[in-house]
Amino acid sequence: LEKMTDLVAVWEVALSDGVHKIEFEHGTTSGKRVVYVDGKEEIRKEWMFKLVGKETFTVGAAKTKATINIDAVSGFAYEYTLEINGKSLKKHMENRLKTTNTWILSLGGTDYRVVLEKDTMDVWCNGQKMETAGEFVEDGTETHFSVGDHSCCIKAVSSGKRKEGIIHTLIVDDREIPEAME
Repeated sequence: LEKMTDLVAVWEVALSDGVHKIEFEHGTTSGKRVVYVDGKEEIRKEWMFKLVGKETFTVGAAKTKATINIDAVSGFAYEYTLEINGKSLKKHMENRLKTTNTWILSLGGTDYRVVLEKDTMDVWCNGQKMETAGEFVEDGTETHFSVGDHSCCIKAVSSGKRKEGIIHTLIVDDREIPEAME
């Protein structure tokens, strides 16, 4: 296995199906460009004469579009920026905080990452889209699913405040799980 000597950037990207690691090699003498997603080679280009430009690929189960921009800053210095769905990584992360809820929990010695996509009400657990059953209850809605032999429920209740909107709470085996900040 060749050593990644031209590794110039590493990013961690949180998506609904998990946190993905993107690594980028840029050989500024050879013009080589290599993109790895979760340790797997996605793109390899040798002997590129143009040292600036972009590389586009997909990440995760939903095949989310990602682009690495390579820009010259000065002389032989380069800047590498990652865009997810056409937004800077920072904007992507800020947007995710508004459109998803994430909970990290441990059940019987196994760690689980549960993500609710608020716009579609899709629930993901450790990279798998879950089979769910939704129901209306007196104070809002409940989305039921199972993780192993544990019964899970995401309760959606109005905060009563327009700015806050709807509050989502994960309950596993009658125990409330605190939301994770990724």
